[in-house]
Amino acid sequence: MNPLKGPSGRDDTRFVATIKAECQSCGAVRLRVSDLTVRVCVDDERGAYRFRCPHCASAVVHDATAAICALLVSVGVEEEVWSLPAEFHEEHTGPALTPDDLLDFHLFLERDDWVSHPALVAESTS
Repeated sequence: MNPLKGPSGRDDTRFVATIKAECQSCGAVRLRVSDLTVRVCVDDERGAYRFRCPHCASAVVHDATAAICALLVSVGVEEEVWSLPAEFHEEHTGPALTPDDLLDFHLFLERDDWVSHPALVAESTS
């Protein structure tokens, strides 16, 4: 047991939480609360947690249910709340981009003169 200061400043004796998680390369690893971050999207309530593997230093991200996120936050894991970009909510009209469109655009950008001819940009998009 580790003695810790409680919220009121008085000594409190309790266990320090360790969390078991999976690294794709190393398998099961044990982490401290400070090693993890929970991320929750306010728009669709999707959640995930992330950490850096203590053995191989890989960045690891796992999707997590709302219950798992709440549990991790309840033991002291830092929570980041984020929103989808505004562009995600914009209305999109017109045909979908095709692989041919993408290839044409790539070839267009390889031209040396594409920046100096705004008319070329209009031509390529019509």
